Amino acid sequence: MARMTGEKTTEATKDARQEAVPPGPRGFGLTANGYGSLSRQFPPTPRGARLARHTVVRQLGHWGFGPMTDASCSVALVVAELAANAVCHGRLRGRNFHVRVDYEGPASRFRIEVSDALLGRTPEQATLAPEDEESGRGLFLVESLATKWGWEPRNPIGKTVWAEVAASLPQGARPA
Repeated sequence: MARMTGEKTTEATKDARQEAVPPGPRGFGLTANGYGSLSRQFPPTPRGARLARHTVVRQLGHWGFGPMTDASCSVALVVAELAANAVCHGRLRGRNFHVRVDYEGPASRFRIEVSDALLGRTPEQATLAPEDEESGRGLFLVESLATKWGWEPRNPIGKTVWAEVAASLPQGARPA
């Protein structure tokens, strides 16, 4: 459909307009000083835990961390384990769990927080489960990938389990 502006539109002006549009998604990138944040709630179900992981990986892609980068894989695994624990051990009927991921470019790290509504079951020291056990390795994986991790009570109810993962901005990626 032709625009009715009185201007003659040529292929050169169309190409110039297309080049003027910045590439990539707008509004999802890192700030000019290298910070980014994602905060979202998910249903306390296995599907909600999967959705949390997928959402975080997609957001990391917008920040310049492709899905196959070490940083993206590490953050995705930490989010998956903490979200699975929130679903299995922190589930309270009618309450969602909350995921927050912050990228702090100047500090070259991600801070991952997963909050649930149950304070009674707090994370224990990370230990490796016996080989014949099907579960019990999640916090061991988190401890292996994170520079530090812990938990704190959440006001008004529940707890927040957090982990920090080291990651510098990949080469070629730039803040918005």
